[in-house]
Amino acid sequence: MKAKKELEKIVNKVLKGEIKLHELDEILGNSNIAVLVRRLSIEKMLNIQLPNIGFTTIDWNEVVGRNIENPIGAVQIPVGIAGPLKIHGNYAKGEFYIPLATSEGALVASVNRGCKAITLSGGAKVKILSDTMSRAPIFKTPSIDEALKLVKWVREHFNEVKVEAESTTRYGKLLRIDSFIIGNNVWLRFIYSTGDAMGMNMVTIATDKACKYIEEKLGFKCVSLSGNLCVDKKPSLMNMLFGRGKTVVAEAVIKENVVKEVLKTSPEDLVDVNLRKNLLGSARAGSLSFNAHYANIVAAIFVATGQDVAQVVESSMGYTWAEIVNNNDLYISVTLPSLEVGTVGGGTRLPTQRETLQILGVYGPGNPPGANAKKFAEIVAAVILAGELSLLAALSAGHLAEAHRRLGRGLSKKSKKQ
Repeated sequence: MKAKKELEKIVNKVLKGEIKLHELDEILGNSNIAVLVRRLSIEKMLNIQLPNIGFTTIDWNEVVGRNIENPIGAVQIPVGIAGPLKIHGNYAKGEFYIPLATSEGALVASVNRGCKAITLSGGAKVKILSDTMSRAPIFKTPSIDEALKLVKWVREHFNEVKVEAESTTRYGKLLRIDSFIIGNNVWLRFIYSTGDAMGMNMVTIATDKACKYIEEKLGFKCVSLSGNLCVDKKPSLMNMLFGRGKTVVAEAVIKENVVKEVLKTSPEDLVDVNLRKNLLGSARAGSLSFNAHYANIVAAIFVATGQDVAQVVESSMGYTWAEIVNNNDLYISVTLPSLEVGTVGGGTRLPTQRETLQILGVYGPGNPPGANAKKFAEIVAAVILAGELSLLAALSAGHLAEAHRRLGRGLSKKSKKQ
């Protein structure tokens, strides 16, 4: 009873404006209590009840200051499981069950069907072509002469800059610095390897230290630590051409009988849909990438596993290719130039996200460093392949609307009502 009265006093102070919502954690010294007070205050302010937002397994003392500010609770998204999916990667080897967090009916079922078709045909082969993370600050110089001076100095003093950048991190390694010039403006695109972390925070802190060193030595001003050539959370040709995160290719040869029996279509019809929809349709639309729905799968895996959801933008860009092989089998591949994932840091430390990573066998740091993140990237690419295969099959067979009618609206096959 005493504790309840104390909470009510604090809530009243918040309502009167004597305490700000963001001050509660520091004043109370316990973020779990602060979350409760903050939620009760919002309920009173708005005259509503938030019992479900308050229902969570999160220890707020662990995540406030790392993952969230001003929390009042958590939202829940259904998590489904697809698989098994057989994968032949350099890091992901064997059969995997895939957690997908989504509220879109039919998505998990569709991915599951693609997993079945791939696994029955022997599995997906996956290769990582590159693995880097970038940050591209922009410097202002007086003229093109000074711009060229800056680029030359950075090239000649790369090892000094590298020492400065790497002094901020145990796992980040500066691999190179690419330069771009427009007039008297210079972008320095710092390229790193980041171990098992996705690495955005890591390279931001490292690049900030390096920029301060360059400013000190040359006197040119770093106008912005991010100059939009990184390119973070935006679609871009830069990432499509040069990559960011993991550049990954996943492929499979689906046997003709599996295409017909599991996917309910033919290899010829599926290839035709890919050519006309993914390639020609995307070209006519002026799209930067040519695929059916990578974002569906990327978003579902990112939410489930605690990835940076905003990076679905660049992580879901890529190309789907399909052709007939071996008389009448189906070859299909997905190429992802900029898949940004990690198994440590960020949202991966949250309790439910940690468990989904454990389902995949990739939680935490790998041995050697970076192995778990690469394994995870291979799994994600293979799942995207499964999702793309199944959707293209549904489109070529004319089943897309029926699947969404049944699984997205909870209607039986016999029902025709909306």
